[in-house]
Amino acid sequence: MKKKPVLNLQDIVDSYDDPAVLISDDYEIIAANFAYLDLYSPDYHQHDVSPANANKLTTGHRHCYEVSHHYTRTCDQEGESCPLQLAKSTENNQRVLHVHHTRNGEEHVDVSLYPVRDVNGKLYFLETMKTIKHASPKVVQQVMVGKSPSFNQLLGLINRVAHYDISVLLQGESGSGKELVAHAVHQASQRHSSACVTVECSGLSESLFESELFGHEKGAFTGAVTKKKGLVEEAEGGSLFLDEIGDVPLSLQVKLLRLIETRTFRRVGGIEQLNADFRLICATHKNLNEMVEKGEFREDLYYRISTFPIKLPTLRERQNDIPLLVETILQRINGHNTLRVSDEVMAFFKQYLFPGNIRQLRNILQFGRVMTDSNVIEMRHLPDDLQSSSEEPSMENYFSENLLNDDMTVKTLEQNERDYLLWLNQHFQGDNRALADSLGISERTLYRKMKGII
Repeated sequence: MKKKPVLNLQDIVDSYDDPAVLISDDYEIIAANFAYLDLYSPDYHQHDVSPANANKLTTGHRHCYEVSHHYTRTCDQEGESCPLQLAKSTENNQRVLHVHHTRNGEEHVDVSLYPVRDVNGKLYFLETMKTIKHASPKVVQQVMVGKSPSFNQLLGLINRVAHYDISVLLQGESGSGKELVAHAVHQASQRHSSACVTVECSGLSESLFESELFGHEKGAFTGAVTKKKGLVEEAEGGSLFLDEIGDVPLSLQVKLLRLIETRTFRRVGGIEQLNADFRLICATHKNLNEMVEKGEFREDLYYRISTFPIKLPTLRERQNDIPLLVETILQRINGHNTLRVSDEVMAFFKQYLFPGNIRQLRNILQFGRVMTDSNVIEMRHLPDDLQSSSEEPSMENYFSENLLNDDMTVKTLEQNERDYLLWLNQHFQGDNRALADSLGISERTLYRKMKGII
């Protein structure tokens, strides 16, 4: 009788170049490959270990959450999504983005987990990890930084869509970092070795838009003394980023639609049809759905550019990232010189609503850098309008002081909802669609709740 093949657990993980482990259904690491030990094992670098005998140095049968997160209990018990927990209940592959503790410090890691069974039917879980280079949970130059839940969710979407050559639509308030996200999508894609070309759509006239996008032939119009390549040609093999596409006039949208549909174009004044090879990324702070309903944006163009929409979180939704962003921005604008904000300023930043998002935060810090004569930015160094707004109640203080009636009785839920909606109507920076999305309700429900209040 033929013997059943024996499943070599170590051989499974050793077949992967990326860090990989095999985990039991109770989260214990059964086997780890060389790359995993190199990245995670705290005592690995104290030993002379080669890839050939890496299995001799194990993680001591520790649990996966101990090694990667330094937790004493599972990720889901710490408020994070746990891929193993999901895989146990479904026996389907899982993929999540986590912040792991590696020998390089905290890093964003794209985690993929696959249920596997041995010849006896025992269930194990193969987990592979890829560190992300286009973002960081610590102060790093030239990449996006953050580690709040909303930022990690954004990063997970970027990492998923980057490897698919489809159109991406970035939607978010002004100053929320849409251009940085566009470049992150490009850098994480297979086109990263070619250019990511930005087209500023705002304020371009029809003739200038065509010339900038498609280029022109010599003599095509007055002043065209030489032939010029357009931005579509400059983006050949790479990505074309159309920033604020909601500002493109209707008369130009049909030409943009033709470019996207046919991937062909002609230079202004030219007759030769040229081919275009680019990955399309668009961004806007406007509500394109509303513009389509009003006839201000072509419906067919909208569906062409919005294959994979990504909503960027506001800075108000990333309050936990503010200290990290402050430190990062200060390093970027001040080089290696020590510059920080006072505790009072940091406390103010944490409760301020930042209608201009990260761009406003950067402007405030640049202003403070100019105004301070020391290495500390204090409240008196901030713009006058912020100093006066610091005296206004924060959202937290507003509600803590207004949850009760004047006679100290508790307000009803209906009363508190009304006060909350009134407060949002006065302070929320964005249109009704964005507000409804933030509240997790439909725009129609928001309209119904607001009716009779404002």
